[in-house]
Amino acid sequence: MNSIKLFFMLIFLASALVGGASSKGCQFPAIYNFGDSNSDTGGISAAMSLLNPPNGETFFGHPAGRFCDGRLIIDFIAENLKLPYLSAYLDSIGTNFRHGANFATGGSSIRLGGYSPFHLAIQISQFIQFKSRTMALYNKLSSNRTTSPLKGNLPRPSDFSKALYTIDIGQNDLGYGFQHTDEEQVRASIPDILNQFSQAVHQLYKEGARFFWIHNTGPIGCLPYSVIYDKLKPNNLDQSGCVKPQNEMAQEFNRQLKSKISQLRGQLPHAAITYVDVYSVKYALISNAKNQGFVEPINFCCGSFYGYHIDCGKKAIVNGTVYGNPCHHPSRHISWDGIHYSQAANLWVASRILNGSFSDPPLSIDQVCLHAGKM
Repeated sequence: MNSIKLFFMLIFLASALVGGASSKGCQFPAIYNFGDSNSDTGGISAAMSLLNPPNGETFFGHPAGRFCDGRLIIDFIAENLKLPYLSAYLDSIGTNFRHGANFATGGSSIRLGGYSPFHLAIQISQFIQFKSRTMALYNKLSSNRTTSPLKGNLPRPSDFSKALYTIDIGQNDLGYGFQHTDEEQVRASIPDILNQFSQAVHQLYKEGARFFWIHNTGPIGCLPYSVIYDKLKPNNLDQSGCVKPQNEMAQEFNRQLKSKISQLRGQLPHAAITYVDVYSVKYALISNAKNQGFVEPINFCCGSFYGYHIDCGKKAIVNGTVYGNPCHHPSRHISWDGIHYSQAANLWVASRILNGSFSDPPLSIDQVCLHAGKM
């Protein structure tokens, strides 16, 4: 009888220890993000041209540098980790980098070329310069006897190795390839794209990064923009109304990305690298839109691609018809502007990936540090 009691006591203690470790979480002090418009919180807006209303109308009440009516997945990641929203590295107004910085910019790709000059290698070089300069300034201010308010806006040097490094990029490499080359050339480009991605991760690791949260690319064939401009529809569309060849290429990209991450785990023994299957979550939302309270996925809220291309935030009157007026209920739309997701869709996706259900290894975002050095 005593042995039975002892057995159950040991089980209870083990459960308590696991639960205690789990509830504590990783407590990341900062987030450093790299990517494209899916996670850009003001980079391209600061560098090129301001985004116009109604961008930002749902949450911020004004344009906030995001191609969205409100928050992005990266914003929900920050909320989940109880950190402030990330300031864009390229934004010089009102920036606070104590809890990280965002190097993502709209249109960015992994490889040089494409829609934006801020490809991934540039973002990494920006980070390296940012780290070097902020550490030097922080140390200089620390050595002075006078207190400077600037110091409170700078990252603590020790936080760089404790921070979470999030990456969401690759969609534009495929999109640009489909727009300017053919399917076979896009497929042939994937290994080189991912080799450059791997080099970027190696550079971050060399700079002290240890905790990585990496999104695969979403179903680009489901973007209303892709469907509207596909010349072979309806023969190219799958059962969910998405452009099948584009989604198949995204899936191939993701298969190779997952394999590349497995290699990185072997090459970077002290890193904790989490692969997040965003594709599956987004496709599940799109294929089941009505049951989730959304309108048809092909419908989007802001701008127009039907007959006249009007970007979100602009208007045009053609033959007495006004094009570009936003919809009245953006929360019912998966797509905000035909290319980017609405805040409601971003929240739906975030709520399903942050708990680790679509992660490899299957850990929630605040637990990813627990598998460091165990790959």
